[in-house]
Amino acid sequence: MVFLNGTLMPIEEAKVPVLDRGFIFGDGVYELVPVYSRVPFRLEEHLARLERSLELVRIRNPYARAEWRDILLEVIRRQPFEDQGVYFQVTRGVAKRDHAFPKDAVPTVFVMSNPLLTPPRELVERGAAALTAVDERWLHCDIKSISLIGNCLLRQVSADAGAVETILFRDGRLTEASASNVFVVRRGVILSPPKSNLILPGITYEVIAELARAAALPFEYRDLSRDEVFTADEIWVTSSSKEVLAVVTLEGKPVGEGRPGPLFRRMHALYQDFKLKVMRAGKERQAA
Repeated sequence: MVFLNGTLMPIEEAKVPVLDRGFIFGDGVYELVPVYSRVPFRLEEHLARLERSLELVRIRNPYARAEWRDILLEVIRRQPFEDQGVYFQVTRGVAKRDHAFPKDAVPTVFVMSNPLLTPPRELVERGAAALTAVDERWLHCDIKSISLIGNCLLRQVSADAGAVETILFRDGRLTEASASNVFVVRRGVILSPPKSNLILPGITYEVIAELARAAALPFEYRDLSRDEVFTADEIWVTSSSKEVLAVVTLEGKPVGEGRPGPLFRRMHALYQDFKLKVMRAGKERQAA
């Protein structure tokens, strides 16, 4: 079952008019929330990020936060799987094709949920390959926009080569990857670019930082040059679905020793423990 403009229905019955500005212009924003044991993880943070994106693109938020919670929980409840990825988007709505914002359009709201697929054990154990590209996207990557053609083109660079990600550089500085955040390990310090309009700081990005600090692992946000990334001891990519994944070859050259490094293994273990004790504990807390 999916949710479309106030109604739950089978996905085969969900229809959006061709003049919806999401279809015509990619004029909308979205969120994707990981769900563990039927409990959405850090839902408040995701809803706050949605509210921020809506405000920045000047789309009226059609629901109060409590209403969003009820809608998402009902969609989750209707699925047959325990772990899910809940996708929800808001477009500016249906109007005649005109670049200027319509004055009276009603936002279109769509919510669906799919099984949450994380990297297979063998990929985690051996590590992944990545390529690089120049980050030529727009300058508001901190807005979670449905206009993702730039990300799709960049992701296809690595997909065509059988790699898992395309790591991006703008003016010689690391930004993020096509669908992930990026962490680098140099001389025992975990590094990642600071928040700015050039990256979308993921919820998992925040979790990695929290876990590093809680475990007293050296961690720092700072700008990283292309050379620093290519000579890193370790590189990780993180997202809700990838969790934390080691990149062991970059442009065909080994990263560090060409296998997942010790700090990655430490962080992966911390993340799995956090998932078990905190993410999955939500179900028990709800029942209490």
